[in-house]
Amino acid sequence: MDNRINEIRREINHLRAEMVRVEDSMRDQIRRDLDSTEAAFRLMAMRTELAALVAEWKAAGGSEPLPTIRGQTTGRPKSQRSSTLTHLSCEACRAKRDDFRRSHR
Repeated sequence: MDNRINEIRREINHLRAEMVRVEDSMRDQIRRDLDSTEAAFRLMAMRTELAALVAEWKAAGGSEPLPTIRGQTTGRPKSQRSSTLTHLSCEACRAKRDDFRRSHR
């Protein structure tokens, strides 16, 4: 069961990092006075998915506090912060990121 809990935590971390990128994209679209409806709907869907993952994590026995993006980027000197984008080294994540970027040009 611990493997499943850790797998869900990894999925949550990946999803949160993706959510930050979608939020950044949405802010950029708003700054340029573009329609951000698609990004907003995608973000709402991601939040729904996140809620389902957290519920699954709790049902599997997860009890320790889940990390937050804010917690990963604050409280330590900038040189010691781990990047929220470190998972993008895997080929599947890189392809997903590139697809997202192409669709939002």
